[in-house]
Amino acid sequence: MALVAHFDLHLHQMDVKTAFLNGELIEEIYMKQPDGFGSKGEENLVCKLQKSIYGLKQASRQWYLKFDEVVKSQGFIDNPLDECIYMKFNGRNFILMLLYVDDILLASSNLSMLHDTKRMLSDHFDMSDLGEANYVLGIEISRDRERKMIGLCQKAYIEKVLRRFNMGNCTGCDVPFSKGDKLSSEQSPKTEQERLEMKDKPYASLVGSLMYAQVCTRPDLAFCISVLGRFQSNPGQAHWIAGKKVLRYLQRTKEYKLVYRKVENLQLEGYADADFAGCQDTKKCTSGVVFLFAGAAVAWKSMKQQYVSTSTMQAEFLAVYEATSMAMWLKNFMSMLRIVDSIQKPIQLWNDNKLQKIEKFRVCNRSN
Repeated sequence: MALVAHFDLHLHQMDVKTAFLNGELIEEIYMKQPDGFGSKGEENLVCKLQKSIYGLKQASRQWYLKFDEVVKSQGFIDNPLDECIYMKFNGRNFILMLLYVDDILLASSNLSMLHDTKRMLSDHFDMSDLGEANYVLGIEISRDRERKMIGLCQKAYIEKVLRRFNMGNCTGCDVPFSKGDKLSSEQSPKTEQERLEMKDKPYASLVGSLMYAQVCTRPDLAFCISVLGRFQSNPGQAHWIAGKKVLRYLQRTKEYKLVYRKVENLQLEGYADADFAGCQDTKKCTSGVVFLFAGAAVAWKSMKQQYVSTSTMQAEFLAVYEATSMAMWLKNFMSMLRIVDSIQKPIQLWNDNKLQKIEKFRVCNRSN
């Protein structure tokens, strides 16, 4: 989406009807006859499957193999670091195709190339042409082509989550997690009465619902979801209240968007930080990483560090290490797209240490 905004690409979406029925079976598989299908006297016979159907363990894999075979035969190549992203080049024009199960996004610099790809897909599969992309995987896409901006928002999904947990009319709050909020396993139920009080609380479902919003468009939730996820096996009232506080924060900020735009210097830039002994149970630190591109975040993560740090400096360096690993993957991924020249420059990675000074690191390839 950042590249679509910067280069002002045409962005369309398509949907594959009954995608898993397109897969070719390698194994010999039999199934019982559906009720009412068998003829009299042949009730004990079974059906031999000629093609994949829904419900098979290998159905999604066989669909991917079929799709991969078709698009590669039409001149597309995949990105080795994400094999569900395909590219095709024709001189200075290009098209990017992203497959997510049966949802397809097409981004192209040339409208004719885009329509040719649509016709090719429709010739091989039963497709629905949904036109310009505006809603995919629960993410609303709003676009201002004059200003070369794209906004990603999950307002509808967030409202659905709020209603699911009876928080549709709740009062909003300013932050999802306050500085003084401390969660630990000491707040988990210790008596049978406390366990009974938590039995009807869908805590794991709440964390999972919040996690999808965080993964897609809400980097501001990364830290609190990381903390809440540590208590899914035995949550207490304090953990449940903290989860509802995140919902109240989403009530106030449900219209927030990630906004990508055309920028003068298209350069990937990362930030890393860490607390010190933030986990109340293990005294381990928590790292936070975010990467910005074309005006907004494109990758982020918050995770508890694997080792116990003995100093703030060690905690910060472990956070920088995590950020560097992500930076190298992003750099290699984008270089495979072959449409961003500036990605060949070293990536700037910033770290905020305890003295509030910004340390700057340059992430380069070995050859550099």
